[in-house]
Amino acid sequence: MVVIAGVSDPEQGRSVLSDRYGEALLRAGGLPLIRPSGVGSPALVDDLLGQADAVLIPGGRDLDTERLGLGPVHPRAALVPSAQQDADVALVSAALSRGTPVLGICYGMQVLGLVGGGRLHQHLPDDAPGTVAHRDADGGEVRHEVQIRPGTRTAAALGLPGGGSLRIRSSHHQALTSAGPGWQVTAQDADGLIEGIEHAGPGLAIGVQWHPERAEPGGAEDGLFAILIAAAGRNPENRA
Repeated sequence: MVVIAGVSDPEQGRSVLSDRYGEALLRAGGLPLIRPSGVGSPALVDDLLGQADAVLIPGGRDLDTERLGLGPVHPRAALVPSAQQDADVALVSAALSRGTPVLGICYGMQVLGLVGGGRLHQHLPDDAPGTVAHRDADGGEVRHEVQIRPGTRTAAALGLPGGGSLRIRSSHHQALTSAGPGWQVTAQDADGLIEGIEHAGPGLAIGVQWHPERAEPGGAEDGLFAILIAAAGRNPENRA
């Protein structure tokens, strides 16, 4: 079972999630379970991870850097509700501590990176002038190339063990400026901005800044979900 952290729709007071995340996990052989956004008490997190074999943190709104002790919030930020951010940080922190496999996508990669000690660009292109666009003028998706670092788990998952270029779907304006201790950068765009990270330890923890769930089924990006499910099968906490 893979726990997917739900995404809050604060205007409607509900949790929402694109079907594409669940579909990608099902293609990889996983069984998705959605955790309602903002539900993340220590007891619940412990119970969830006692049953789950892996965790997926999907894309979403922007992180409240002030709440994380990382400085004032940029005026262009559209923040996730505090309850969702706190729940996601608690879930990721506990999963990393327990060695539960984790995949973070877009906002989810940023949560992984910041929990791991990284830092954040709050608004592109203001924080990195002249860089390639990572979303269109309406906040929608753009396509651009990323370079995958050879010899990483991310590269292996994408069928590029020797590294190479991958054209991806992107829609973000926050991005990590660094990976924390014990983490390595696995993908960068043409301007050197971080597009992928993974933990260097024995457990699987991978983040990508783009949206692999939006790729055509059967392509290279399905490998990111497949490696999560494979790691879940090796998880010593696995209840199966």
